[in-house]
Amino acid sequence: MSAVFEALGISGSGMEVHQAWMDAISDNLANVNTVRPTSQAAFQARYVVAAGVEDGSTGLGVTETGIALGDPNGRLVYSPQHPMADSKGYVRLPDIDLGEQMSTMIMAQRGYQANISNVDRVKETYQAAIQMGRG
Repeated sequence: MSAVFEALGISGSGMEVHQAWMDAISDNLANVNTVRPTSQAAFQARYVVAAGVEDGSTGLGVTETGIALGDPNGRLVYSPQHPMADSKGYVRLPDIDLGEQMSTMIMAQRGYQANISNVDRVKETYQAAIQMGRG
């Protein structure tokens, strides 16, 4: 029976990490057009850092170990009409690739869904075992 609970724990940890990943991507997407003056750092994209939780054999899941930040230099964009433009007409935008973020969001969503499917299978297996015990 402990294998059932281990499987639920592993899938649960995967769901937590994938949720953190989707939250970080959502934050990146929300700030893709955040303008800053050239005298300030650009919005820094957030990237979830995760690692496996090992027990010496099969592993116990995954955990978020931190957040890595993107380049504070971002990219300079010529926009002389913008109120934050410097004397040369430049503003600072984050160095975030919208296509890459969207692709990564799809991977994070699918990973989350895969873990939900695993939880459902474990629950079905557990319920079948209970029925056999009653049988």
